[in-house]
Amino acid sequence: MAEKLHFSLVSPLRELYSGLVDQVDAPGSEGDFGVLAGHAPFMTALKEGFVTIHDGSALHRFELQGGFADVTPAGFTILAEHAREVD
Repeated sequence: MAEKLHFSLVSPLRELYSGLVDQVDAPGSEGDFGVLAGHAPFMTALKEGFVTIHDGSALHRFELQGGFADVTPAGFTILAEHAREVD
């Protein structure tokens, strides 16, 4: 079994998602990027776009209107200016 990544998506109002996932794709200000477990630490600004969470065969998508991404050895956190789940 592949190692999982702890991911958290937080908006100013509440935490929208938190859990162990396989991969997260996000719209970085310098270009889109994906994060897997064990990724090198970094921090970046996010632009408007979509965050896609891969959890086994399930996909969760959130529309994002900017924010910041922080990848650490403990996991990946997105602090969103505004975010909402997309069906």
